[in-house]
Amino acid sequence: MGATLTSTTGSQRPDLKARGSGVAADRAFKATTMAGALVVLAVLALILITTLTQSWPVFAQQGLGFFINDVWSPNDPDGTGPGIPTFGALALIYGTLVVSAIGVLIAVPVSIAIALFLTELAPRRVRAFVVTLIDLLAAVPSVVFGLWGIIVVAPALVPVYNWLHDTLGGIPVIGSVVGEVSQSGRNFMTAGLIVAIMIVPIITSITREVFGTVPDADKHAALALGATRWEMIKGAVFPHSFGGMVGAIMLGLGRAMGETIAVALVIGAAVRMTPNVFATGEALPAIIVRQFGESGGVHTAALIGLGVVLFVITVIINYVARFVVRRAEIRMRGTAA
Repeated sequence: MGATLTSTTGSQRPDLKARGSGVAADRAFKATTMAGALVVLAVLALILITTLTQSWPVFAQQGLGFFINDVWSPNDPDGTGPGIPTFGALALIYGTLVVSAIGVLIAVPVSIAIALFLTELAPRRVRAFVVTLIDLLAAVPSVVFGLWGIIVVAPALVPVYNWLHDTLGGIPVIGSVVGEVSQSGRNFMTAGLIVAIMIVPIITSITREVFGTVPDADKHAALALGATRWEMIKGAVFPHSFGGMVGAIMLGLGRAMGETIAVALVIGAAVRMTPNVFATGEALPAIIVRQFGESGGVHTAALIGLGVVLFVITVIINYVARFVVRRAEIRMRGTAA
């Protein structure tokens, strides 16, 4: 019996040692992942603190006017001669939102359609080919898109813009949106189209992966009950993938709002607020890259302040998106119950 007890005790020791090493590994893993998360938060905090510090002179000088004024004139505020510089970000915020909205409105339906085609309809060989093309499109530098836009797309779209203006310009509300056309082709719409092409690969890739997580049992059950393919997608694929789709759209929107070189080349560089999408305009990232090299003093602080504004807008939009996803998930759970 003694030998048996000794043998049993000896056989348990390796298990205890293994368990102890496993607990230590879990603790090390938890500490490592927590450190990674804290590093991300620390970097974001440092970015915000540093940019706020560097841009504080313009906030102190302009006050609330920096956010509600639509005049941006580093040298000549009223157009009559040298004077006190005026820095107002409102028109630039407006331009950024307009270009991003155009890009997202165009890119989202196209991206979702491509993702559905790849996950639900495309043969395997076609799927691999299309996925490769999308990955290649994502790898194209933004300056290439900008040059292509300014050399090819903008001049080619001027006749289309003119036709839309002539056809729809007499309609009361729509006429203000499709107003006088910038004959260079550099305007809000062209910038939005270029941005849409640039964010399609991002939204498509993430949406395709999200659609791929839908259980086959849910799809087969819908089809077995007599649903058409579209009804199956609407009833099984979209509800299961809603959160991931919103996340993909938010990533695309973030890329659209932060795009710099391509937008700077095709938007037209006119700081103003107008409902006309065929008019020249300006955006936050574009004016930063355009003027930063020649700025100094309060002008530099103002450009850094625009970066702070863009950072805050991005954070707000992401929180709004998370709120929408949570409300939708709660509603879907209540419907399922």
